[in-house]
Amino acid sequence: MSSATNLPPNPKKAGSISAFWQRTTEGLQVQELWGQFKSEAREGYALYSKDVDWDTVNRDGSKFKRWLRSAWALFQAMLMKLSPARRVLLLVAVFFIFVQPEYHQGHETVTVDTHGLSAIILFVLLALELADRVTMKRDLEIAREIQQWLVPNAPPQVEGVDIAFATRPQNTVAGDYYDAFLRTMPGVPAENASLLVAVADVAGKSVPAALLMATFQSGLKALASTPATLGEVVTGLDRYARAHSLGGQRFTTAFLAEIDPRTREMRYTNCGHNDPILRRATGEIFRLAVGGPPLGLPLFSDDEIAYGSEKVQLMPGDLLFIFTDGLVEAVNEKGDEFKESRLISSIGAVASGSAAEILSSTMRDVNEFVGYARQHDDITALVLRVS
Repeated sequence: MSSATNLPPNPKKAGSISAFWQRTTEGLQVQELWGQFKSEAREGYALYSKDVDWDTVNRDGSKFKRWLRSAWALFQAMLMKLSPARRVLLLVAVFFIFVQPEYHQGHETVTVDTHGLSAIILFVLLALELADRVTMKRDLEIAREIQQWLVPNAPPQVEGVDIAFATRPQNTVAGDYYDAFLRTMPGVPAENASLLVAVADVAGKSVPAALLMATFQSGLKALASTPATLGEVVTGLDRYARAHSLGGQRFTTAFLAEIDPRTREMRYTNCGHNDPILRRATGEIFRLAVGGPPLGLPLFSDDEIAYGSEKVQLMPGDLLFIFTDGLVEAVNEKGDEFKESRLISSIGAVASGSAAEILSSTMRDVNEFVGYARQHDDITALVLRVS
């Protein structure tokens, strides 16, 4: 009688399996993977359910019949997202899952197992869809690189002013824009250059909004290089945005401010944007709301919109927090919004820190609040602290 020998596990094989699992999960724990899956499933359901006529689905009938109609309607919505050829392939795969062909061989009836064929067809469909996704993602990554050239990598070095900014696109490319730069103009000494700060949000998301963001950036830089006042810059941007807004469908909200670094006097205009928060060194909170409507809205007369502006004297210790609506409207899995009240509390908790510390803390608070819920809008914030 021979005895069985317990062989030790192959460390090389175990290591390769562990490395494969790490690459596949990107280091996420099981509960994190499950939370991410639930979030993505919820988003997928929302995408397909938009194309379903729920009034028809939920008409009279038993609960089971309504469930069948719902499943069939969602399947059709998913089917119509594919190309015609892939729709046929999917229908064939589903058919062979439920129907097993039979043929007679002599006196016997033979059933053909087509589950393997169905699996192959579904795998081919998955491969084709992934190929499209990878190609599109590659194009979007290139667009993202180009877009990153349009915004600063680092804030300008201005004595007495500490600036930090961050952006997080909802998709690969964004419709949000931020900038902070010294206005250099012919005949004006560099030491007298003013600091221009801008945060803007083009209506919509992804590629269309990103393209209009690029036109906003080019218009701002062109106007800022002239002796134009802040009011003239805003009027020029409104005129340019209106010419490219598709009849007002692609308007742009924006906050623009010009600061004299020597006197720390700031003049600003708010063009339909979320009111930035000015937190004084004393802890008082002010919202900067003076301005006008979003840029690019259609005019109903020949007169251009007269945007208002306001002067604010910045003092040492003051903090200016400019943001887009994606930050305060970020939602968690329950559908609750982050809201401005949480933003003010988040700022107050680290109000004595640097601009970068305040920004990092705020973005971390938003992440913790949102959890596994998917991002619905671009998030951008710019923090300016006066020292």
